[in-house]
Amino acid sequence: MGVRQYYRGRLLVVSASLLLLATLYKIGLGSQVLNHLSSYASWKTEKQLYKLDVAWPKFPEQFTGQTFCVAVDHIHGLVYVGQRGNDVPKVLVFSEDGYFLQAWNTTLEMPHGIFAINTPNASSVWITDVGTGKNGHTVQQYSPSGRLLQVIGTPGKAGSGTNPIQFDQPAEIFVEENGDLYIVDGDGGMNNRLLKLTPDLQVIWLRGENGSGITQFRIPHSVTVDSVGRVWVADRGNQRLQVFDKTTGEWLGSWSCCFTEDSPYSVRFTADKKYIIIAHLNTDRVSIVAAPPVGSIRDCIVVGTIQLAEEVKPHLVDVSMKTGAIYVAEIGAQQVQKYVPLD
Repeated sequence: MGVRQYYRGRLLVVSASLLLLATLYKIGLGSQVLNHLSSYASWKTEKQLYKLDVAWPKFPEQFTGQTFCVAVDHIHGLVYVGQRGNDVPKVLVFSEDGYFLQAWNTTLEMPHGIFAINTPNASSVWITDVGTGKNGHTVQQYSPSGRLLQVIGTPGKAGSGTNPIQFDQPAEIFVEENGDLYIVDGDGGMNNRLLKLTPDLQVIWLRGENGSGITQFRIPHSVTVDSVGRVWVADRGNQRLQVFDKTTGEWLGSWSCCFTEDSPYSVRFTADKKYIIIAHLNTDRVSIVAAPPVGSIRDCIVVGTIQLAEEVKPHLVDVSMKTGAIYVAEIGAQQVQKYVPLD
């Protein structure tokens, strides 16, 4: 088809569309159609919501290993980074302004997920360790200065799936202000489950086994809790998010339509709770998805995208509840990058 024929065809399509709209107006439906199209476009059009903070951190040379995870303590303005490698500190601590503060050389083998929590009693940092050596297969709690407070699981021993707190490569943890813990256990190991524990490690409920059905997982990789009592799990191997009631563990729904190109690796909510931040490792992308209202999961709607450079491989993310900034741990680029809201 020549250029002239192509544009003639396009003109005919436009003319036909205008004729149809004029006819609809005659019978009183034109305004309804326009309103519907306008509404459809408003949630289908992606927006630029964030920009890179090129000045963060001030001293990127502090990254000396593979940066797998990041956590923000917005109360004290701290950013914790978990990294892997031989003879490197496993945890780096920066200010939210980008200044390097300290490093920990701990008994961690292979940090995977990290979470910072402030309770009425104390602040602490929780880290999942997927190592297979003498300290692996555990969830470890540290003080802000890096002092080991407790270890959940049997160090060095992979779980069989029968003991709720015998882990096999636990991927990530989310801790509520009351101390309740949500753990996704199964970064490629034999377990594929989501647990909710009390602060004294009693099991409230447990969901999951290997599979692709409802409440089943294939590599549950990230977990978060929203402000209306729902638990969201990045079910990486099944290319979907699954949602549960935080009180009962009841399955509430799942999303898969947004993840046909690449699996969700990380899931977090924005500070204003309007959006869900999702990392896609294989396509080097971070998606901003509209958060569904109370009582409904509805459809997955992408409202914005942060396209990263090739092969940076965003693994896990966290969001500052104070500034709204997104921190992305990139294992390919061996760095953490900060993205700030545009408005």
